[in-house]
Amino acid sequence: MAIMVDATKDIPAIKIEHLCKSYRQRHHKTVHAVQDLSLSIPKGQILGFLGANGAGKTTTIKMICGLIIPSSGSVQVNGYNLAREHSAVMRQIGAVLEGTRNVYWRLSPWQNLRYFGHLKGYRGKELKTRAEQLLRELDLWERRDDPIRMFSRGMQQKVAIACALISDPPIVLLDEPTLGLDIQAAQTVKEWIHRLARERGKTVVLTTHQLDMAQELCDYVAIMRKGQLITHLPLENLLHHFHQERYQIRIKGLIPEGQKGRFDLLKIEVDGGETTLVGAVGDQEQLQSMLGLLHALQLPLLSVERCEPDLEEVFMRLMEERQPVTGYQMLMRS
Repeated sequence: MAIMVDATKDIPAIKIEHLCKSYRQRHHKTVHAVQDLSLSIPKGQILGFLGANGAGKTTTIKMICGLIIPSSGSVQVNGYNLAREHSAVMRQIGAVLEGTRNVYWRLSPWQNLRYFGHLKGYRGKELKTRAEQLLRELDLWERRDDPIRMFSRGMQQKVAIACALISDPPIVLLDEPTLGLDIQAAQTVKEWIHRLARERGKTVVLTTHQLDMAQELCDYVAIMRKGQLITHLPLENLLHHFHQERYQIRIKGLIPEGQKGRFDLLKIEVDGGETTLVGAVGDQEQLQSMLGLLHALQLPLLSVERCEPDLEEVFMRLMEERQPVTGYQMLMRS
């Protein structure tokens, strides 16, 4: 019996090679928004696409969507080349751009979903069933006929997500999906992102400034700085690379001003009658030495906890690097 092999399973969801985008401004000044970006995103994963404002994240997302033409380089989506097979690429992607710009505010959720469904080739009962399912899952069914301009920002964002998913695309691009949302609405969006990847097998590319959300959701992290990719690694590997012996020491009372210099390697925070010291400790001998100093100062020890690095700390350290460093080079330096 012949064994059928799925030749597409090893094809990346998105493969970007040497992608560049430059703009000519006044006085003939050229701005390099994206510079020689090469990136491969596995299927069924959540990628956190991070960077400061102006790093090139949104420009890259718009090039993947076909909204901006690259200056050079190539984009492949599920094996389809964006330049040569634009229509096929668009069928693979659902996008939520910053500011809910992919919905029509004068229309209702139902009208928006039917409109975007038609654009994606859905018709009749199939489209109605899909639209109803999305609206019910996002708690929008009771307001399906109300104009979106009357909705809160959180509800508008839910409609934008539904419109992006109306054709059930295998890849979802989310550009700042929780920007401006209240805590409850942001939590709903986070839960949806998790379900898209874990339960429905979608590939999700997420740009966000909320690094705690990225750490909670993402499998991979790519970080841009001034148009250049400085790292692209599994989140676990990235955090492990920056792992140090870091501790949080809580004591009762305050460290005398004249003694604080003995703890200059640690960050000191005071809250009421308690003091917390946080920072890297070279080894157990150094930790014991610090605890001995605190004991000599007659400051009662409340707790000693080992701290794991978080994505925000790693991000800030990478932003302080003077030269672009790839993720692979980073690992070689360790």
